[in-house]
Amino acid sequence: MDFLIGTGFFVVIGIIIASVFLHFVPIGLWISALAADVHVGIFTLIGMRMRRVPPAKIVMPLIKANKAGLDVNVNQLEAHYLAGGNVDKVVDALIASQRAQIVLPFERSAAIDLAGRDVLEAVQMSVNPKVIETPVVSAVAKNGIELKIKARVTVRANIDRLVGGAGEPTIIARVGEGIVTTVGSSEKHTDVLESPDDISKTVLGKGLDAGTAFEILSIDIADVDVGRNIGAQLQTDQAEADKRIAQAKAEERRAMAVAKEQEMKAYTQEMEAKVVEAQAEVPHAMAEAFKKGNLGVMDYYNMMNIQSDTEMRKSISQAGKTKKTLPAQK
Repeated sequence: MDFLIGTGFFVVIGIIIASVFLHFVPIGLWISALAADVHVGIFTLIGMRMRRVPPAKIVMPLIKANKAGLDVNVNQLEAHYLAGGNVDKVVDALIASQRAQIVLPFERSAAIDLAGRDVLEAVQMSVNPKVIETPVVSAVAKNGIELKIKARVTVRANIDRLVGGAGEPTIIARVGEGIVTTVGSSEKHTDVLESPDDISKTVLGKGLDAGTAFEILSIDIADVDVGRNIGAQLQTDQAEADKRIAQAKAEERRAMAVAKEQEMKAYTQEMEAKVVEAQAEVPHAMAEAFKKGNLGVMDYYNMMNIQSDTEMRKSISQAGKTKKTLPAQK
């Protein structure tokens, strides 16, 4: 019984040791590399494990590259993986470029991959150009009519400018700007409708692909629709704005007139109050004049006669005005 227990213990230990050994020494992968005539040392595979690099992610692309006749070694692939690159996609891109007879060194392919671009898609786009459809671009001709234009841009990837070159959004923005400029320089919107290919020729001649990762092959106008009469709308808006300005100025003048009228009323009331106050002082002044002898009885009677005469004349003049305004008797 003790013998069986001891034997089982040693079997378990042996299995654990074998598992650890096979984990650090991928024998199956090493045999696959030898069968594919790819010379990868067993210690190289162990070193990959120690550096936390999955050997399969290096050996399998290396076998693929070797079968395709590419001059790629283990150190290049492992360095690219450690830098955060996609080794398998880089090797596929190298194979595709070789078949398409496109010059693409490994270092450039790795740089494109590390720059965040899909290097395999870039190679495929170099062989099979891609069509980019722009959103609807609104442009206004000189006669004020709006045109809504949609274009299709056929581009091909430029391998030499993939690193540091602008992407698709820049192409779309530049094409849209070119469409707006071309339509805006047209005298009438009918000129654009008669020959929309002039837009393509003008925009294509501006060299819009400069500094981008693409080469523009053609720009085709897919759709042209007539929109609003922007010129008439602007004139209407301007007239409405002028009307509001005039109304505001008239309201301002009315408010100023009302304020002036209120000011004059206040001034009149103030003057009337002063007159009443002055009239109230007249009896006191006359009494004071009588006391001091500055005003005699005859002077007072003369003044009263003059005042009565003045009031009589005023009454007569008012009666004459009233007769003139009355309607004629039949």
